[in-house]
Amino acid sequence: MNMKKPIIVFVPYPAQGHVSPMQNLASVFVSQGFEAVIVLPQHVHKKINNNDDDDDDRIIKWVALADGMEEDSTTPDFFAIESSMESIMPNHFEEFLQNQNQNLDDVCLVVVDLLASWAIQVASKFGIPTAGFWPAMLASYLLIASIPQMLRTGLISDTGLPQHEGKITFVPALPVVSTEDLPWLIGTIGARKARFKFWMRTLERSRNLKWILVNSFPNETKVSISNSHSQSVLPIGPICSRPNDFTKTLSFWEQDLSCLKWLSNQKTNSVVYVSFGSWVNPIGESNLKNLALALEATMRPFIWVLRSSWRQGLPIGFLERIFKQGKGLVVSWAPQKEILEHNSVGCFITHCGWNSTLEALQFQKKLLCYPVAGDQFVNCAYIVEVWRVGLRLNGFGERDVEEGLAKVIEDKEIGRRLMTLYERIMGIQGDNKSGPFLLKSFVEQLAQENIYHSSKF
Repeated sequence: MNMKKPIIVFVPYPAQGHVSPMQNLASVFVSQGFEAVIVLPQHVHKKINNNDDDDDDRIIKWVALADGMEEDSTTPDFFAIESSMESIMPNHFEEFLQNQNQNLDDVCLVVVDLLASWAIQVASKFGIPTAGFWPAMLASYLLIASIPQMLRTGLISDTGLPQHEGKITFVPALPVVSTEDLPWLIGTIGARKARFKFWMRTLERSRNLKWILVNSFPNETKVSISNSHSQSVLPIGPICSRPNDFTKTLSFWEQDLSCLKWLSNQKTNSVVYVSFGSWVNPIGESNLKNLALALEATMRPFIWVLRSSWRQGLPIGFLERIFKQGKGLVVSWAPQKEILEHNSVGCFITHCGWNSTLEALQFQKKLLCYPVAGDQFVNCAYIVEVWRVGLRLNGFGERDVEEGLAKVIEDKEIGRRLMTLYERIMGIQGDNKSGPFLLKSFVEQLAQENIYHSSKF
């Protein structure tokens, strides 16, 4: 007789950098004996539903919620997504929990990306235990969690705007970052205030969660992670997909696989991989032109991920020249894990997004960093100052890029530190306080508290 498996419902924030780690987390719980259901807004579900691989559908169930987006809305902005999450999706999530062909008692847990905090309130209405999920590094969570202290000390105004220029030093043991690098300081003054309001609402909704699961590794920082609300903050990562994982790799955009064949014809550690993420054009038109000229001048082979809508600033004739020379590729979207795993890649010019950072560490690639927004400045500080596995790129002039690439590629100590860090964060050194150990302890805690019953544990 097959026992019915307990169900965990996962609610990610609807962006590539959030859905992918949530999928990886769901697959880990599946391996621990649970059923997994991932809830997505309709406009995102359509993107991933184009993959006809049924194997993953037997492992993880993907559910679409009406989101009110226009049919032709391919990449809605932050505020359009926020409006949908606050005003439209909650009612449909309630209907999902009420009307699914399953006994609600079988849903033992809802795991909510903290940026999708709207779902915390819905789960609470049904009395379903809820855990928060932070898909980035612990240090960036601690920075957000310190907002009340920033307000008390007058570092920021009640609308989140810095009141003093300088470094943030009151978060113990964390690398210092500038007040101008705070995660909500993106766009116009109005946009910055609105983003800060979003974070304040997120903190308020998540303050009574019993668990926060963090996609980072234990001992990432020496800071104590206990707080006054008896909240367990568990660094259960890094949750990285591996070549033998049974889940399909999701991509919101079609990947250009031709670059993998091109890579195979390049020398070991010779290729520079360049990617600044998926969501917005991150570096501006003038920087785009300068970087193109700098990459061309280095005479190093490169792959640059640059969506078609962002290419207006490229120098005239640039794409034709690099194609004719065979020295570089510009692709709209790429299979990043496969590229970083390839032995031809010697350096990664990156915005320091956390998923990109984890993948670079997983495959031990040296980093040349140019953070743009959000948590990227904190990630960069760790890469450059704490782990010392990369260098900060201060500009896109030809000399900046060439000298940066030469320093990072030729530094053998960076390679040694990458190996040591890889062994530590992937649990190879046998630390019994590793991420997988903490995740298993969390699962056992669910059983002990009678949140679900299973003969497996």
